[in-house]
Amino acid sequence: MIYHITSRSNWARARATGLYSAPSLESEGFIHCSRLEQVLTVANNFYRGQSDLLLLCIEERKLACELRWEAPSHPKQSICNTIKCDELFPHLHGPLNLNAVAAAIAFEESENGFVLPQALP
Repeated sequence: MIYHITSRSNWARARATGLYSAPSLESEGFIHCSRLEQVLTVANNFYRGQSDLLLLCIEERKLACELRWEAPSHPKQSICNTIKCDELFPHLHGPLNLNAVAAAIAFEESENGFVLPQALP
């Protein structure tokens, strides 16, 4: 299982069109995803202060597009203070087919940062 953080509005748009596409797919050529143990680092580095977020739980074996394990790719270098910059992340090189999404779970920030939802598949 891999994971992707998105807004409820982006997920609603995907459900209406039948495919999910993050802005990074156009700007960087892929959709950023994470392993479970990377989710909180990503959320706390890039999603602080944002509400109405969902955590998409994605079954890798059902992906229709190529998944590559690559180095972090983001201009915010402070993430290198919280992860190893040679750590690999799953990047989806194409739109996400909705049948690969096992669950879309509310993902909320607490006073001390993000906490993983208890009901993960």
